[in-house]
Amino acid sequence: MELEFLKWLTQRIEPHPLVRVGVGDDAAVLRWAHERDCLVMVDMLADGVDFHLSEIDPRRAGRKALAVNLSDAAAMAARPLAAVVALSLPRAGAGQLAERLYEGLLPLAAAYNVAIAGGDTNTWDGPLCICVTLLAESTGRGPLLRSGGRAGDRLLVTGWLGGSILGKHLDFEPRVREAITLHERYTLHACLDISDGLALDLWRLCQASGCGAVIELAALPLAEAARRQAQQTKQPAHFHALSDGEDFELLLAVPPQAAEQILAEQPLAIPLTQIGWLTDQPGLWQIDLQGQMIELPPAGYLHQGAKTSA
Repeated sequence: MELEFLKWLTQRIEPHPLVRVGVGDDAAVLRWAHERDCLVMVDMLADGVDFHLSEIDPRRAGRKALAVNLSDAAAMAARPLAAVVALSLPRAGAGQLAERLYEGLLPLAAAYNVAIAGGDTNTWDGPLCICVTLLAESTGRGPLLRSGGRAGDRLLVTGWLGGSILGKHLDFEPRVREAITLHERYTLHACLDISDGLALDLWRLCQASGCGAVIELAALPLAEAARRQAQQTKQPAHFHALSDGEDFELLLAVPPQAAEQILAEQPLAIPLTQIGWLTDQPGLWQIDLQGQMIELPPAGYLHQGAKTSA
């Protein structure tokens, strides 16, 4: 299986100027004559946890495996360059499954000019696991961290939130270009991508920055999927926006003047919305739909496999 698959793969990976030696040798060799920081990120996805192969086209799983790494690059306002892909495939139909995964992954790599430089494949008696390691470089202002938030910063998000389980968690567009554009044009203090739920990821930003935060529920940009999900679960739509996870939108801490400029100019093809602010008092708080300030539990997805509060 492996030799046939490698032959299939090498015929489909386009030459890339960054790659001197790619698929087929013991290691990839990259032309890395860059003075900027090298960023390394890795995500492992598994059948039954991050997707269900019995319910989806494997191409969507392959695309997601690269997309989650690209979203991490976006959170750092970094430019993705190259990736290696490791597959642990169930024995039955391994070759065909590997091809379908790459048929989903390769178009996304091409869209972001990411070189697929190599990886590994194996088979076993368990479910599919796919692990992508992405290399990226910092852009002009350096990497954007989650630890730079300051009391008084406005909290902005890209796009819409909630209901990702209805499809977005597989088909989302990483906000790489959007993050680089914002980082180049405006002063930003901190950023992360909303992967495990807005409330939980905001809590992580606050922990790293030594701040607290207030969220205005009425300001949350609710996805139509959040409203549909609310009809199914009988939970409010804002509950899904706060805790569903896998929206893969950007959460930004921005100084007030820059935030006003961003909101006025709306420089992206997707909207930017102010949802709250950072405080010098620890803890998370929400202004509910009745205007009352109450505690906000940092609920979301932790990787023990269940939604929970941190």
